[in-house]
Amino acid sequence: MEENLNTVEQEGAGIVKIAEDVVAVIAGIAASEVAGVAGMSNNLTSGIYDLLGKKNFSKGVKVDIDGGNVTVDLFVIVEYGAKIPDVSFKIQESVKKNVESMTGLNADKINIHIQGVKIDKDGKDEVDAEEETEE
Repeated sequence: MEENLNTVEQEGAGIVKIAEDVVAVIAGIAASEVAGVAGMSNNLTSGIYDLLGKKNFSKGVKVDIDGGNVTVDLFVIVEYGAKIPDVSFKIQESVKKNVESMTGLNADKINIHIQGVKIDKDGKDEVDAEEETEE
């Protein structure tokens, strides 16, 4: 299996190769730090979710690197009561800032896919994922 790597040339210093998985972890951590984010979708098509506190922050994140431009798709679960447009905008800002500052790549597109809402009923956590909203 060939790993996708992006090459960034540093003037006079050589070449730095950045794997898509590295960008995915950076984006996942940045998204998880935003208030209103309850977790990330385990994978892009299943109804299984990873709530925050898990160690694999790249779950629920899809990265495509084309030259020096990066497209990031995040599949997010929001907390009940959170304003989805506000949370989505804050995720986009945080991911863009962190990816660009840590990798030197241009975060061209940050797409947010709301996969569900975390609802706390009778002290038990539930996730309602019947509707998908794309920002």
